[in-house]
Amino acid sequence: MVLSIIILNYKTKDLTTACINSIVEQYKKELDDNKFEIIVIDNNSQDESFETLSGLQSAISNLKIIESKENLGFAKGCNLAASKARGENLLFLNSDTEIKDQGFLKMVNFISQNKNIGILGGKLKNLDGTSQLSSGKFYSLFNLFLVLLGFNELFGLRQSPNVIKKVDWVSGGCFMIRKDVFQKVKGFEKDFFMYIEDMELCFRVKKKGYLTYFYPEIMLFHKELGSSNRTFAIVNIYKGILLFYKKHKSNPEYLLAKLMLKSKALILVVLGKISNNKYLKDTYLEALKI
Repeated sequence: MVLSIIILNYKTKDLTTACINSIVEQYKKELDDNKFEIIVIDNNSQDESFETLSGLQSAISNLKIIESKENLGFAKGCNLAASKARGENLLFLNSDTEIKDQGFLKMVNFISQNKNIGILGGKLKNLDGTSQLSSGKFYSLFNLFLVLLGFNELFGLRQSPNVIKKVDWVSGGCFMIRKDVFQKVKGFEKDFFMYIEDMELCFRVKKKGYLTYFYPEIMLFHKELGSSNRTFAIVNIYKGILLFYKKHKSNPEYLLAKLMLKSKALILVVLGKISNNKYLKDTYLEALKI
């Protein structure tokens, strides 16, 4: 088996079903021939997700649905699925994506032919065909400062290249890694719940001597925020950045990063109060508590 496609479901049974169906449409032969498998973790959705998704198994080869009794988040949920995977390569795929070509086969061939590459990220597109910023540079203090000012794209800190190229990190929305490399670094860091865990894993993989590449030659649409909301995302991005700094940077760097994050949050709380923007005020008040 060459590829295990791993999807986490949390109250997104319709999106997940559409994602699975798009995979089957493109890769039925690979599934039937025991070359591909799909593993879905239901993260304690507490709705009809597990029953609905389990009902697909009778018609789809190599589809495995696993029910978690607690919401493990992205990192631990992916680690659980990976422990059940049989493929030589793992592909972590967001439930709110749909694949429209056989780009995963090309990604498998590329990573298999380049043993120095540990991670390969796929290009994500919006429904209107525009590209999402699904790769980037590691967050040094200077880069973090630019990110907080909103200069992601201007300085190339987040990008979506149109050519195959080496990058620092790639989005967890479509994240392929050789299983032996994943095991070598002991998977995603379990202390992350959601967000930044993709960058952190790429950082550790680089320390082990492997490269991360971006692969744009696929047709993959991403609907975004299928199982979370913007406030949840911002608060957990703040948490993730601080955890990244705590684990991999010096204490002075961690404290400076924390100061920058809290300064931005405080400014936006004040702006929210002045403009009577409840979302802005409430979101960054939550961020200030971190």
